[in-house]
Amino acid sequence: MEKTKDKVKEPFSAYGSYSYADYLSWQLDEMVELIRGRVFKQAAAPLLIHQRISGKIFHQIYTFLQGKNCEVFTAPFDVRLPVSSKDLDKIDTVVQPDLCVVCDPEKLDELGGVGAPDLIIEILSPGNNKKELQLKYEVYEASGVKEYWVIHPDERTLLIYTLEGGTYQPSRLFTLGDRVNSQALAGFVLDLDEVFGEL
Repeated sequence: MEKTKDKVKEPFSAYGSYSYADYLSWQLDEMVELIRGRVFKQAAAPLLIHQRISGKIFHQIYTFLQGKNCEVFTAPFDVRLPVSSKDLDKIDTVVQPDLCVVCDPEKLDELGGVGAPDLIIEILSPGNNKKELQLKYEVYEASGVKEYWVIHPDERTLLIYTLEGGTYQPSRLFTLGDRVNSQALAGFVLDLDEVFGEL
């Protein structure tokens, strides 16, 4: 008689509330993020256009940062955003930005990043727009992320949110032909023709 395999249940509920300590205990084949205790799954592997854009931006930032104190990281890279405590069981937000730049070495440890990066870049994918444009916007603003860049691959656009007095101020919409300055990384200029060209 053939044995049937028991279906392995996910270690979390869509309606539960979890901490980073819970997150570390899960053995998952897929990427998940915690936003204010709620679990969000990555719908699928990023599309080719997403990967190309990420690679081009990473290359420009990595080259610019040579010899400087800041470091650029690409997903998967856990960024913990503590509110009241850095204890693992008290942190309820853990995100994996497409790209992030951290300039304070005290915000890095063997698990990834802890505390707000100076710059976070998210590239929209089908199905994640609400998470990126609303939920992550709110936690990035509250956590003190200096700049939050949102890229729409299909429309070839970039919108920058800059933290001023604890509140994000949006830029105009940038697109092909634009060269974009970063306030968080003084002197860095992103050439969008290099990012969006030949996609």
